[in-house]
Amino acid sequence: MSGTKRSNIKPGILVAIVLKNDQRTGKLTEGIVKDILTKSASHPHGIKVRLTTGEVGRVKGILDDQGN
Repeated sequence: MSGTKRSNIKPGILVAIVLKNDQRTGKLTEGIVKDILTKSASHPHGIKVRLTTGEVGRVKGILDDQGN
């Protein structure tokens, strides 16, 4: 599933995000979504989320959508 549509992302799902500091390298960080920060329905670079660890980044992939 694409990380560019807000409707695909819900709190509790496992995602791969790219942190602001890792945008140049494209290094991905995995985690569970706590909050969805992007208000628009879609974003070309990925929906911005906050993970349960407090890290903030844009969703590049949805790994497990079994949340809640």
